[in-house]
Amino acid sequence: MKPGTGIVIAVAVLAAGAGYWMGTRHNGSERDAAAVAQQPATDTAAAKKARKLLYYRNPMGLPDTSLVPKKDPMGMDYIAVYAGEEDGEPASPNQIGISTGKVQKLGVRTEAAQLRTLDKVVRAAGRIEPDERRIYAIAPKFEGYVERLYANATGQTVGKGQPLFEVYSPDLVSAQREYAIAAQGVESLKSAGGEAQNGMQQLADASLLRLKNWDISEEQVKALTKSGEAKRTLTFRSPVTGVITEKKALQGMRFMPGEALYQVADLSSVWVVADVFEQDIGLVKTGAKAKVMIGAYPGKLFEGAITYVYPTLSAETRTVPVRVELANPGALLKPGMFAQVELPVGGKIKVVTAHVSAVIDSGTRQIVLIQLGEGRFEPREVKLGTRTDNYVEVVEGVKDGEQVVVAANFLIDAESNLKAALGGLGHAHDAAKPATTVDHRAEGKLDAIDAKAGTVTITHGPIESLRWPGMTMDFTLANSALLGNLKPGTIVAFTFVERSPDEWVIVKLEAADTSPPPAHSGH
Repeated sequence: MKPGTGIVIAVAVLAAGAGYWMGTRHNGSERDAAAVAQQPATDTAAAKKARKLLYYRNPMGLPDTSLVPKKDPMGMDYIAVYAGEEDGEPASPNQIGISTGKVQKLGVRTEAAQLRTLDKVVRAAGRIEPDERRIYAIAPKFEGYVERLYANATGQTVGKGQPLFEVYSPDLVSAQREYAIAAQGVESLKSAGGEAQNGMQQLADASLLRLKNWDISEEQVKALTKSGEAKRTLTFRSPVTGVITEKKALQGMRFMPGEALYQVADLSSVWVVADVFEQDIGLVKTGAKAKVMIGAYPGKLFEGAITYVYPTLSAETRTVPVRVELANPGALLKPGMFAQVELPVGGKIKVVTAHVSAVIDSGTRQIVLIQLGEGRFEPREVKLGTRTDNYVEVVEGVKDGEQVVVAANFLIDAESNLKAALGGLGHAHDAAKPATTVDHRAEGKLDAIDAKAGTVTITHGPIESLRWPGMTMDFTLANSALLGNLKPGTIVAFTFVERSPDEWVIVKLEAADTSPPPAHSGH
């Protein structure tokens, strides 16, 4: 071997070794980088794999769960429920969890509780009545006969001083003559003086007082004094401008002392007597302004003041009468008319309020749903105060600024979640344990549909799973869409569950296949 050849071989060997070392180092770096890049994905997959699937729950909130994926009668997928807070699972037993996607589908809307001054208006039904202080009765204080009628119809309008009727009375004629004679005696004894004149003056004064006590007007007395002649008849005039509301006088009739022959009502001012419910009467104060609407005059508003709150309550209607006085120019307001009365009773301080649609009232307590985060809601029992058309005062249970659910029909109707959460308010329970229900299937005739109540009446045959005989009973629909185009009288097949004791809910409803089986030809 030549010396040059050995050197060349040595250099080649060294070059190959260096290349192998560099390649090995480069490949190791790539593997390390790949491992680092792959580690987060592996951790994520491991974390996702670590989530424990508990069960699948009904998307409509019914107490129906499944250990395997399935669909409800509407074709909606059951919702997977995992341990922890993923996919809307609540962090504690007294919370409601629902996925953010489902929140959007259900139309959940929240509104912050705020400090407001509630301008409450108490509304009540009322009626127009005449002012009792402006009703006058015309009743002669002596016995006599009706000689002539000037106002001869009920409802007739009369002015103050207008003649109503004319009477004849023997007692009245005698009293006039007695006064006339006494007055003439006083005049003739002026020159005599002494006790004789004083006695005659006393007799004249007594006769005049008797006439005045019989409601003889000053004008008639002066005419009698001037002429000295007793008139056979006496005219009675209206004491006020108003309407004749009662007329008993008849031409030629005899009347006795104190008998009311006419009744005249001054309707320039009237009363509105409104029946205010018992729970609102504590808010009504005398002197407050009131607005009155009358059906006969749409768009016209009458205003008056509360002048009296009656001290009695009607046991039948649980209402208290409240009197409002109204001016009645033009006599538009007529006794007997019905009225709608608004009594503003606004508060003076700000209170925590929530929208009225946020309150779920069970009859024994009131609940609102508070949004704690995305997909997490907490039911709270609240105490309510003053209520207006749109907002209600929250005395306890909600703080200013907290987000309150005001629109979520499906979420509110999800009684399986809500009842479990409400139960957690009083005691802890195992949230991971799924509710179990049993499906029952039957066939029968659809007798009636109550769309407003969301119920149907079905006459079904025996149900072996419940050991029921055939009967007619009412069922609640899980959703009104289950009815489809079904009509009363249709033979239906249905599946139902017991949502709560003695509450049977249909989760699947369809027309039964009543066609006869196909005929098979023999061989």
